Parts: sequence; structure tokens; C-alpha cells
Amino acid sequence: MSDFTNGFWSIYITVLTLLGIFGCGLLLWSQSKVKIKREPGSTQQMETTGHVWDEDLTELNTPMPRWWMWLFYLTIVFALAYLFLYPGLGTYAGKLGWKSSGEYETELKKADAEYGPLFNKYQQQDLKVVAADPQAQVIGERLFLNYCAQCHGSDARGNKGFPNLTDKDWLYGGEPDVIKTTILKGRHGIMPPMGAAVGSDKDVENLTHYVLSLSGANSDPIKTVFGKPKFAACAACHGADGKGNQALGAPNLTDKVWLHGGSTNSVMETIRKGRDSMMPAFDDFLGEAKVHVLAAYVWSLSNQPKAESASK
Repeated sequence: MSDFTNGFWSIYITVLTLLGIFGCGLLLWSQSKVKIKREPGSTQQMETTGHVWDEDLTELNTPMPRWWMWLFYLTIVFALAYLFLYPGLGTYAGKLGWKSSGEYETELKKADAEYGPLFNKYQQQDLKVVAADPQAQVIGERLFLNYCAQCHGSDARGNKGFPNLTDKDWLYGGEPDVIKTTILKGRHGIMPPMGAAVGSDKDVENLTHYVLSLSGANSDPIKTVFGKPKFAACAACHGADGKGNQALGAPNLTDKVWLHGGSTNSVMETIRKGRDSMMPAFDDFLGEAKVHVLAAYVWSLSNQPKAESASK
């Protein structure tokens, strides 16, 4: 990676850019000076360049209009002035010192000054009260569509590997404060590869059928019987009854909710190879006040907030 961040690339980009601009100017100047004369010593210009294509297509010796040529020159002058004032030549920051990040921070400060008091007001309220506020719901929905829909979908129903937020099935708990903590700090759920601990491929297959049987899914009763003793390797996280452990983020295996797919092959793959899922933290990016409103909206997706609670 250091090969792409050292000083050579800054010089390379600068030289290449300037050569391109001056090359365009030189080409324009050279073409504006070309004259095709009728004979040596004569200043009379020929009507054509002498180039003929397809038997009768003749290139006329018509010069570029001066106003058009000067427009090209102006664009070259503009490009040089722009690159002097603004960044564009490698690591050169420009005479004005403008930065896109600086403009972004200015916009953020302006937005915080305008909307900060509103978010601070909601932050002082209980999450369930915020969830019942119509205005907070609209704000929360926009935050969700901007920052969460890419993984969980615009309808919040998730996808393979990304939880459905509209049901009551929660890996780490569905209480408002827990949801807020999940958004603020993120989650890193790891299901270790258990193939070696379980045994042979046949043992993994038998265990898969036992796991499927816990939720009433189609399973082979004989393989289920042989797979049950192998579940001891899973009980430490999922519990002896398979109902999971929210403190660890271990899923409940007795319902019909499958994060990575509930087919026989999908469950076998999960047991054999494990899973590694990451929920990013939004604390530094959004701040607690915005996350507070966002968490209230996410909680409302699987609950029915009572409007009367907003008056408490």
C-alpha cells in the first residue's frame, strides 16, 4: 500500500495533469497556424486540404472560427486558475486551502445548530415516548433509510446474514435500551467452526437434523436420535434446550428464524465452517442524540408504541 501513498504518485499526477493541459494548448495553437498554400511562395490558401475519402468526400480547408478557438483557450486558462486555487495537483492543497471535508464539517455544524435542539429534546425522553412521537418517527425513518437500509432493507425485513427488525426475534435482546446499545457500540457475532468438535461429516449431518427438529422443521428421525448427543458441543452457547443466549448473541434454535438460511445444507455449512457477522458501531458517526431517535424507530418496527405514553 505504501507504493500508492508515497511522494512519487503526487508528482506523477501533477506532471501528467499539467502536460495534458499544456498539450491541449499546444495542439490548439499548432492547428490554428497551419496554412495549406496553392504553391511555394504563394500566400493564397487552397479551398481544400487535398484529402479525399470514399472517392468524393473532400475535406475543406476551413479554419476554426476565432470565437470558438478563444473559448478553448479560455477553458485552458480556467483549468490552470482552478488548479492553482483548489486541490487537484497531487498533494497540493490549493491557494485557498479548500477541502471537501471542511465543507462537510461546515454543513454538519449548520445542521447541528438547526436540528440539535430537537434531537436533544428527544434524547431527554424515554425511548418508548420518542417512538410514539409522529415527528420523531419521520426523523427516525429517514435515519434508518440513510444508514441501516443498505443491510436490513428499506422495509427492515433484512436478508440472508442481516436480521429482520420487524419481528420479535432478537439476538441480543429487543428492549429499547439494548437496541440503542447495539446501534451505538455495534455487535460482533462469531459462530466458531464446529466440524472438528462434532466429528465426522456424518456426525455433522446427524447434528443438523437434530437442530432442525428443535424448531419442528423437516428432519430425519433416525438421524435426529444420533445427532442429539452431539448437541452437547453447542449447548454451551445455545443452551441445553437450544433456546439461545442473548448475552452471547447465540440464536434461539427452537423457532423458525434462520439468519443464514434454514435448509439442511445451510445449517450443515454453519456448523462445519462457522459464521462471522459484524454490526458496525454508529456512536462516533451519528452521535448519541441521533441514535436515540433511530433506536426508538427500530424498536417501533416490532412493537406498537402507545400514543398516550407521549404525555407521561
